[in-house]
Amino acid sequence: MNLYATLILAFGMSMDAFAAAIGKGASLHRPSLKEALRTGLIFGVIEALTPLVGWAIGLAASQYVMAWDHWIAFILLFILGARMIVEGVRKKACRPEDAPQSHGFWLLACTAVATSLDAMAVGVGLAFLQVNIVTTALAIGASTMIMATLGILLGRYLGPVMGKWAEIFGGLVLIGIGCSILFEHLGQ
Repeated sequence: MNLYATLILAFGMSMDAFAAAIGKGASLHRPSLKEALRTGLIFGVIEALTPLVGWAIGLAASQYVMAWDHWIAFILLFILGARMIVEGVRKKACRPEDAPQSHGFWLLACTAVATSLDAMAVGVGLAFLQVNIVTTALAIGASTMIMATLGILLGRYLGPVMGKWAEIFGGLVLIGIGCSILFEHLGQ
């Protein structure tokens, strides 16, 4: 795989994380650059690891993983999205400064895992090609870190405009990503 194909793949894999990060950033009160970088780093590291895991699994048992990866991603994203919607509905109309300053590590890690399962499936496919999997995984992780960081920063500006609806919107985005992954795989 050449450099251009690797970069296109890397940024393509980072789009789910970008959309999820916008929702996460919108539900925070003016997230700082430090928080955006922290979120980007968590998403990027997990997104870099999943193609490696997928590649290793692809060498061992690709047909089993590919049969279920879309369902796992859908269920995780649906649960996380539903949780965000419920939290958004429960919130009273509050002042933006009452929103949290950051998300917990485990919430971000679960969201990152859910949005990176497609990268794991790509890793399974790459196991059958002549690809430097470490370089490809690092490119995917770096692009995801950049896009998730930008997503949080973009969400910073959308959050005050959207108010309490930001978390509901973020939940709907996660559910939409999960549905997209599911329908894409079921349509094949």
